[in-house]
Amino acid sequence: MKLTMGKHDLEMGGRYLDELRDSTADREDLPALRSRLQDEGYLLIRGLHDRQKVEEARRVVLENLDQAKQLAPGASLMDGVIAEGKRGKFYGGSKAVTHTPEFLDVVEAPSLMQFFAEYLEGPSLTYDFKWLRVVPTGAFTGAHYDIVYMGRGTQNVFTVWTPLGDLPYEMGPLALLVGSHRFDLIRQTYGKMDVDRDKVTGWFSNDPVELVDTYGGQWRSAEFEMGDALIFGMYTMHGSLSNTTGRFRLSCDTRYQRADEPVDERWIGENPMAHYAWMKGETVPMEEARQRWGV
Repeated sequence: MKLTMGKHDLEMGGRYLDELRDSTADREDLPALRSRLQDEGYLLIRGLHDRQKVEEARRVVLENLDQAKQLAPGASLMDGVIAEGKRGKFYGGSKAVTHTPEFLDVVEAPSLMQFFAEYLEGPSLTYDFKWLRVVPTGAFTGAHYDIVYMGRGTQNVFTVWTPLGDLPYEMGPLALLVGSHRFDLIRQTYGKMDVDRDKVTGWFSNDPVELVDTYGGQWRSAEFEMGDALIFGMYTMHGSLSNTTGRFRLSCDTRYQRADEPVDERWIGENPMAHYAWMKGETVPMEEARQRWGV
């Protein structure tokens, strides 16, 4: 089976792309989870969220999209069929959607906060800013580390990627470059960047093949159902497969850390400031920055 990632069609099970390893069976074994995340850079846990709550959050997002005339008239609301010519939305910081009770019941559920409190061995917090994405046909996400967007506090921050719907491969689920958390040269150059301070475009590469050929590792993805989640650290390179369907891919990224460690001030508070300089004014192309860094 060939799957699209940017400009490339990659064979599932081939050199460049394979399936994510499932850690669900070890969900209650925290030492095993910590060891696996350290070794592989991620955890795939199915059923981490309550499926019914995810479905309710999905409905809230789709109702908002329907009011914005983003959905095809006459199609079932919950299918998320894209209206002609519509290009999706980024709801990051849109509290009218991301701070509804239905949405917060997923990403700030007591069971999820307790999971991180136990995993981190201390009280946990989640960033107030939520990264909710509505991904249209043909779109994909280029390869990047999260640290370049939120590295001003502790580096011991974890992303939870939550699909708000059942996602076959064709809808463009997340893909991780397994082994990338050990790319020391990239960590010491690109990984030291701050997009607001350095005003460099954030994606390290749009070419998944180039990364494997140059640095090693292997891209991995999976098909997801509502309730499943991916957890990974700030130095796991990730992007996504391309959405080749006529339906929106709905997903959100939320971040978690120990409450007693430093927090990046851009993402917390009643009205987080978010990015204030990135992609504003003159911006350094990533190609230029990579040449300077020698990566």
